[in-house]
Amino acid sequence: MQAKRKPTQNDSPGLIGLIGERVRGLRALRGMTRKSLVIESAVSERHLAQLETGQGNISIALLERVAHALETDLADLVRGGEQEAIEQILINDQLRCLPATELKSIREWLYTRYPGKTGVHRRIALIGLRGAGKSTLGKRLAQDRNVSFVRLVAEVERLAGMSASVIFELSGQPGYRRLEERALTETLSSHQECVIEAGGSIVTQPDLFNLLLTSCTVVWVQALPEQHMQRVVDQGDMRPMAGNDDAMSDLRRILEEREPYYTKAHYTLDTSARSVAECAAELASITQFDGLESHDQSTT
Repeated sequence: MQAKRKPTQNDSPGLIGLIGERVRGLRALRGMTRKSLVIESAVSERHLAQLETGQGNISIALLERVAHALETDLADLVRGGEQEAIEQILINDQLRCLPATELKSIREWLYTRYPGKTGVHRRIALIGLRGAGKSTLGKRLAQDRNVSFVRLVAEVERLAGMSASVIFELSGQPGYRRLEERALTETLSSHQECVIEAGGSIVTQPDLFNLLLTSCTVVWVQALPEQHMQRVVDQGDMRPMAGNDDAMSDLRRILEEREPYYTKAHYTLDTSARSVAECAAELASITQFDGLESHDQSTT
C-alpha cells in the first residue's frame, strides 16, 4: 500500500494559503513593500514572509496588527472562500468609511439596479408585528399579482405537523427557529414569485433577515402601538391582554427594540389610520415588478 505523503510547509493548504494571498494582494494594492509593512505592523519580516507564502501559522494577535496596517478588517483576511477581485476590495474600503444612512441608500440602489439572479423584485416579504396588516395586505397583493401568498408560520406548522404554540412548548424558541429557517429556504427555493408574510421576530435573526433582504423586496408594515393591539383584539384574540396589565407597555418596548431592525427594510408602509384600499394601492406601487408585466389592480 502506498504511504500517504505528509504535508510540507510548501503546500500552502486551505485557509493559510488564502490569507497569504490576501495579504500579498492588499500590500500590492496599498503600494507597500514588505519592509514598510514590517514597520507599520511591528511584525517581523520572517513572520510576514512565512505568512505571505503560506509556509507557517501566525497568531491572531499578530495577524490583527497586519490587518490594521493594511487598513482592512481581520475578518476579511481570515474568511473562507475565493480571493476577492481588486474592485471588490476597493468597494469594501469605500463602504467602510460611509455612515449607516448612506449605506442604506446605496443598498436600496443596488437592489433596484442589480436585482441579480435571486429575483429580488419577484418576491415580496412583509415584516412587522401582528396587527399591522401584513395578512390582509399580503393576500390582496398576491391575488392581484396572481402569485402565491406564503405565511411563514403556516409553513413552519406544516413542517412540524403541529401548531406554533405546541412547537414552542416542546422545543422552545431554538426548535422553532430551526423550522423557520427551513421553511424560509424551502419557500425561496420553490417560489420565484410570491408574497411572504414573515413572523414579527424574524428581524432579530441576522442570518434569516439578511436572507430576506437579499432575496426579496422587504416592506415593513408599520402601525401605531394602539392600532397593533386593537386590531389583534378585533380579530378575537384576547391573549395579549389576558392577565397582563402591562400589555401595552410591553408592546411599545418590543416595537422600540425592533425598530432599528425593521428600518433596514427596503420600504416602509405606515397603515395607521388608513383604509385597506389606500394601503393596498401604496403597497402595489412600491413593489412593482421591474421589467415584468404587473398584475396590479390598485383600488381607490
